[in-house]
Amino acid sequence: MNQASDAPANRRSATQPGDGVAVKSPVPDIPSTRAFGKTESEGWKHAWDQYGLATVAALAWLFLIAAFAIDRLTGASQTFIVSLYVASYLAGGTLATRTAFSDLFDRVVNIDLLMVLAAAGAAVLGAWAEGAVLLALFSTSNALEFYALRRTKNAVRALMDLTPAEATLLHDDGERLVPVEQLITGDLILVRPGEKIPADATLVRGTTEVDQAAITGESMPVTKAVGDDVFAGTVNQSGAFRARVTHPSTETKIAKIARMVEEAQSEKSRAERFTDSFEGPYAIGVIVFAALVGVVPLLFGADGGSSFYRAMTLLVVASPCALVISTPAATLSAIANAARNGVLVKGGSYLDELGAIEIVGFDKTGTLTLGRASLTDIEVFGNRTEEAALALAASVEHPSEHPIAKAIVTEAKARGLALQAAHDFTTQPGKGVTAMLDRGFVAAGNEALFASLGIPVAALASEAAARIRGQGHTAILAGDRQAVFAVIGVADQVRPGAAEAVAELRRQGIKRIVMLTGDNRLVGESIGRQVGIDEVHADLQPEQKLAAVEQLRAQGRVAMVGDGVNDAPALAGADLGIAMGAGGTDVALETADVVLLTGDIGRLPYAVGLSRRMRAIIRICIAFSLAVIVSLGVLALTIGIPLPVGVVGHEGSTIVVVLTGLTLLAYGRQDNRSLDVRATPNPGS
Repeated sequence: MNQASDAPANRRSATQPGDGVAVKSPVPDIPSTRAFGKTESEGWKHAWDQYGLATVAALAWLFLIAAFAIDRLTGASQTFIVSLYVASYLAGGTLATRTAFSDLFDRVVNIDLLMVLAAAGAAVLGAWAEGAVLLALFSTSNALEFYALRRTKNAVRALMDLTPAEATLLHDDGERLVPVEQLITGDLILVRPGEKIPADATLVRGTTEVDQAAITGESMPVTKAVGDDVFAGTVNQSGAFRARVTHPSTETKIAKIARMVEEAQSEKSRAERFTDSFEGPYAIGVIVFAALVGVVPLLFGADGGSSFYRAMTLLVVASPCALVISTPAATLSAIANAARNGVLVKGGSYLDELGAIEIVGFDKTGTLTLGRASLTDIEVFGNRTEEAALALAASVEHPSEHPIAKAIVTEAKARGLALQAAHDFTTQPGKGVTAMLDRGFVAAGNEALFASLGIPVAALASEAAARIRGQGHTAILAGDRQAVFAVIGVADQVRPGAAEAVAELRRQGIKRIVMLTGDNRLVGESIGRQVGIDEVHADLQPEQKLAAVEQLRAQGRVAMVGDGVNDAPALAGADLGIAMGAGGTDVALETADVVLLTGDIGRLPYAVGLSRRMRAIIRICIAFSLAVIVSLGVLALTIGIPLPVGVVGHEGSTIVVVLTGLTLLAYGRQDNRSLDVRATPNPGS
């Protein structure tokens, strides 16, 4: 067979800019936590990577220490010593000054301006050392903050780096390596054992096992056969295979995930939007109040120098750096952690919302269940064995594409049963199928089919069918022209871990867990009992699911979990929409706010725990930041603390808040139970 017989005839020979070229978008810049608002000044700090910021901070400290040591240990002139302090000022304060005045021209007051004014005031008073310490610590804090927040972007960078640079393309002349950016839909590629898969594709030849952990978080390799989909960035572990490219490099699953994570990390939570709203007025208020502290005492005969010094100290300690960074530090870390563990959150506000959910609504098919039928029961009548009856039923069902037929055929093949060829195959919609086999006529379907054929259904068969339906399963009767010889039960199987996930959500304090399904009540209630659902709403059309969600919202905050097109309205109508990523429809994935990439429902309690941990850390950091500001402010106004003490307290609190937020990157590592809902409640609950 020609290697490239399936390759597209109109192969694109070259890729021009703007014509299918995949350009990896850079990791998004860290939002400025010192500058308020989206202004040009954000670019100043973004132009410096952590090495540039660290370099200027180190120079600021170098000149500061040199000036202090020379002043104490030698008899050098004050002019020389002051020049060293000025050098320290320039190293530590140039970026802050540039940012402050750039924003000021845009009528935005920021924390950088407070720091610059305080340092300038110290210089006017001749307190060069205090001003230099302020700017050195401020620049150091900036560098550490930038570096810490940059770490939260590693999830995106790692995702983008997973895809190999080249792919083995099969064509008429054999094979050749091409950049993955040149792959187009329909290309035929070869992937050898141990290689990373270069594109989203569908297997057309071969079988293998694929390590999908980097994308879905699944710990075990997944078996892939002809017709199965594979994803760019995953690793082919065993056999070589050929696959047909289904998406260009810019539209692969991993590229979409990376874009969504980028967008999520730039989208602000409610808490962050709140701090943004008061930052500008707060900074102006601090400047006005500091001016009053410096001027009013002069009216009562106070010393001008001490009043001015106290005002400069107040400018420093009242700056809300730690308060401003509390929310983004925790939120970005939590989003990165979730992405690494197979949960895509499309924004900080959605992750925040997840921790406040009180009611969870589940779709049934494909969410609480696997979405594919399998054989559950078989009762045989007459002289046939169970294997013989199943083989006949599978033979007549084999030509059918119906999911129930596939379940019966799959079970027969799994048992190694030989199937007979079916002739004169006919389908009666809503009833069943008939065919002539090598050994005669066989029918498979419901009672209506046998009634239409004039074939009697014995009482034992009717009772067996009723018993199977009472369990919420579908009953299929199989018979020949004389009688029914078997009743087969088929049902969608409960998703592994679903019951444990529901129980864990309940332990986490979710008040109500409901099922919203389009299936009939018997089936819905059967699945509901197996997984521990509180209440079942069945026979719902998409618009009825939406109406049910709206009714639930009147009783509390609602998350809806689903995977299909029919779930999209309910996902959009809930306070939070959660989609099952593995096998979920594009509509559901686009509509949802949170996506469980692996389709593992056990990730939902993990995500709830992560959200609650994030919310707790944000509350703690905000309370700590406010306590530091108030404490230092009171001390500055009453007993008058030295400026360096105020600087250390201010910058120290900022660093503590950033490092506390970064602990969310390790959530789930300290206690693996947070990723295994079959264990005891996770620490985030």
